[in-house]
Amino acid sequence: MKSAAHRANTGNQARRRGLRQPGLAVLTLLLVTACTPAGNGGGTPTSETGPTASSSAEPSAEPSAEPSATPTAGDALPWGPSTQNYDDAVAAVTAMSAEERAGQVIVGFYAGTDPAGQEQAIRDLHLAGSIVMGDNVPLSANGAADPVAMAAVTGGLAAAVAEDGRTWPAVISVDQEGGQVARLGAPLTAWPTPMTYGAAGDPALVETSMAAMNSELAGLGFTMNHAPSVDVTTGANDPTIGARAYSDDPALVGELAPAAVTGMLEAGVLPSVKHFPGHGSVPADSHLELPVQTATLEELQTRDWAPFKAAVDAGVPVMMMGHLAVEALDPGVPSSVSAPNYEALRGLGFDGVVVTDALNMAAVEQLYPGGQAAPRALAAGADLLLMPTDAYAAHAGIVAAVEDGSLPDERLIEAATRVVTLMLWQADLATDAVTAAPGEQTGASAAASAAAVTVLTAQCEGDLLKGTASLVGGTETDRQRFTDEAGERGVTVGPGGTTVSLVGAGGGAAPAEIAVALDAPWWLEAVDAPVKVAAYGNTPGAFAAVLDVLTGDATAPGRLPVEAAGFAAGTGC
Repeated sequence: MKSAAHRANTGNQARRRGLRQPGLAVLTLLLVTACTPAGNGGGTPTSETGPTASSSAEPSAEPSAEPSATPTAGDALPWGPSTQNYDDAVAAVTAMSAEERAGQVIVGFYAGTDPAGQEQAIRDLHLAGSIVMGDNVPLSANGAADPVAMAAVTGGLAAAVAEDGRTWPAVISVDQEGGQVARLGAPLTAWPTPMTYGAAGDPALVETSMAAMNSELAGLGFTMNHAPSVDVTTGANDPTIGARAYSDDPALVGELAPAAVTGMLEAGVLPSVKHFPGHGSVPADSHLELPVQTATLEELQTRDWAPFKAAVDAGVPVMMMGHLAVEALDPGVPSSVSAPNYEALRGLGFDGVVVTDALNMAAVEQLYPGGQAAPRALAAGADLLLMPTDAYAAHAGIVAAVEDGSLPDERLIEAATRVVTLMLWQADLATDAVTAAPGEQTGASAAASAAAVTVLTAQCEGDLLKGTASLVGGTETDRQRFTDEAGERGVTVGPGGTTVSLVGAGGGAAPAEIAVALDAPWWLEAVDAPVKVAAYGNTPGAFAAVLDVLTGDATAPGRLPVEAAGFAAGTGC
């Protein structure tokens, strides 16, 4: 791996590796006609606890034993890996037992900071690897993440995979989007919400920011980051995605998504573009229940699927399948176990790895408990199963399904071959990867916020604070960060100053002379303030950008990327 100091020589690496750059206009999508396959569920033969739907069974056509787009000698696969990666994967998977193949398509999880049990599960079940969640991150005495201990954890998980005889890297993944979804905190660089990039509207900024963010993850041993979210948000009625989305404009999201993928690959970290078939337009949270998508296929094409199509056209290697019941495709059935939903994704031209969203989420676990979802998801078209509630039960269910014929062995071989191909390619990427020490990229994070801060109410110049500020709302951390940045600019924070309301996710702030949204800008709607500013984050860099604008030292360059608080998308100075 290379350090961030070598970054100047790596700007076009991902493009040289085969990531294609689409035009800025999102292509008109062809209607994806969902064929209802025959079958009885594709899972274990026990009684079902969820809805019975023939369309959620085995894929409508018998899958081949190899990935659908068999490469020609000398070519790269459309989704990135080389033909040599593919050939080596075919040989490796052919030599595996059913038990080994079943493990190679599972990414497990564990509780607490001791990974010993997870390392044993990797050896016992031949797992592809493990995700690291917030409760797995070892902490220093001061409560911050301990990078040395974190690297030891990822190293131990990787070693467990290697001890199982595999010559390709482990899937060591994490959810690190920026904003509220960040499993690893300080001393790693804090990043603003992804909506920041929609406000800035600059694909080059997205690319450099994602390369910088993921360079710190690569330095700690991570090989996959479940980002970016390319869901198109529908605003305040979207309870799950919100400021995790770039915009409510499918064309803008489709323009920025490929740049994010390019940046992540520069760092040698595999992206996981999510959450197909689009989580930003449903009024429920799949962590808690099964959301129902009532849009027509035409609406899904033009809104929700357009950014995924742009990512496919750019050569994205991994897509995440969410847990949504899409009435136009497979009513009542979570998309993660639904063949028509996988067919719709493949219909966009995607030949890479499809990873499920976490299988322990209520949307699927309540319907298919006890490992039932794992073989169903594979039979439907998944390649990699993320976080089954019980990895041992999931593994046993997959093996049993192969033995009883409800999961064709060819389908399991196809999935395992894609995963091994992907990870062999990741090893190649890592040789040129740009890595950085924790906290090294704070300047890049600040630059993103400075390019995005937006004034909604047209006060585009001059000193709006007049040297004083009195804060209402926000968390203790928010207020301290504002105070620190204000002090550096000679602004006194205390009673009697210009009132500034700090508005976090959920809103609820008090009236003030100035309101600053630290998350999605629609939370400003309920705040009575003549000056409204969207910061899209609560990082030190976001507060620095806000203070520069409020003191008149800078003009806010951002444009509102969503319709919010009574203001049209595109509003700004």
